[in-house]
Amino acid sequence: GPTSSTPGGAPANPFAPPTAPGPYAAHGEPVPPPPIGPDGPGRVPYGYPGGYAYPPPGPGAGGYYGWPGMQAMPSNGMGTAGLVLGIISAAVFCLWPVAIILGVLALIFGSIGRGKARRGEATNPGQALAGVICGAAGVVLGLVMVALVIATS
Repeated sequence: GPTSSTPGGAPANPFAPPTAPGPYAAHGEPVPPPPIGPDGPGRVPYGYPGGYAYPPPGPGAGGYYGWPGMQAMPSNGMGTAGLVLGIISAAVFCLWPVAIILGVLALIFGSIGRGKARRGEATNPGQALAGVICGAAGVVLGLVMVALVIATS
């Protein structure tokens, strides 16, 4: 059968790169360059694209890597917990024992959250205040339900 061969008569290598100038001949490449992944060209260490870390990791890094003077993450848990418990306590005031207990917890957590926000440890003073207000409303509504239950029985 007919076989493709080079001008010298040797059989052509099917795995050899094409010899005809293609669209990438200007770069001196017979095939296109490999695609670049979504994270960039290969594994790059954290920091700048050249891999330079600032500040350089070392014993003075304080146990975490970041910019100098970087603040710790705010601890907004108490204010958020106070808000959630206050909303639940105000919403379920018909279940007056639950409403009173959750309202008192919301007052406590909201007050702790306000203190943390005042000291700069948290960034949600509004949530903590709303937790105190909703918790107080839940306690008041729960006590009103207790008075209604006593008055009607």
